[in-house]
Amino acid sequence: MIRRRTFLQFSLGLPAFWLTACKGGSGKNGGSVLRVGMDLSYPPFEMQDKSGQPDGVGVRLAEALAAHLGRPLKIVPMEFSGLIPALKTGNIDLILSSMTATDERRKSIDFSNPYAFTGLALLVRKDSDIQSIDDLKNSGRVITAKAATTGETWAIQNMPDAKRVVFEDQSACVMEVAQGRADAFIYDQLSIYKYAEENKNTTRGILKPFVEESWALGIAKGNDALREQVNAFLDEFRKQDGFAKLGERYLSEEKKFLEAQGIPFIIR
Repeated sequence: MIRRRTFLQFSLGLPAFWLTACKGGSGKNGGSVLRVGMDLSYPPFEMQDKSGQPDGVGVRLAEALAAHLGRPLKIVPMEFSGLIPALKTGNIDLILSSMTATDERRKSIDFSNPYAFTGLALLVRKDSDIQSIDDLKNSGRVITAKAATTGETWAIQNMPDAKRVVFEDQSACVMEVAQGRADAFIYDQLSIYKYAEENKNTTRGILKPFVEESWALGIAKGNDALREQVNAFLDEFRKQDGFAKLGERYLSEEKKFLEAQGIPFIIR
């Protein structure tokens, strides 16, 4: 018990300079730099703090994973749409960026076991007549989504006749809805809750997921050894209540809200 407690305290409290000071190549041998690709524009999961250092649930999870593997950590920031290409070309070793493990993505990369469970929800204007995803199927609707996300994919596959406005930055999608240029923003449930809270005067969230999803770490095809190591870490981290601690640290209000709605908390 003492060993486990010490590991968790260390891994959740690594100094921020650890993320950027480690340089060098990667490899499959223990001790080499673990390069983890992230889109740092997704608070509170992957973001930057006031000093510009990586922060959030995903960053703390990456720190704990690197400590578990005995490898120095290097966070490699990039746009979400560039993560899978970077993994496939060997420029990063892992993706840890709130990425949904979809069948389409599994064609090009492998995934760990899931560490978070969420679903697609809607952000609409406060005065909108939209009450569910079915209302978006009416002709003339405009949908906005973040590029390369499951929200965009779902819209392409299920609403081919709708006009789609896609951005790399999700805050631009929120503005499209708030300013009336789009009828709905399709994104994950927890983010929709956050954006609706931040824009109460102009928007509201339809939070009951119409598609359930799970997040996992992306791993290069064929790297079974690393995948097994990551899965072993996730099991150990869960046993130590690591996810619960991260939830309390970064998502305490969201956790209370979801539990009040009878919805299981996202990371578990």
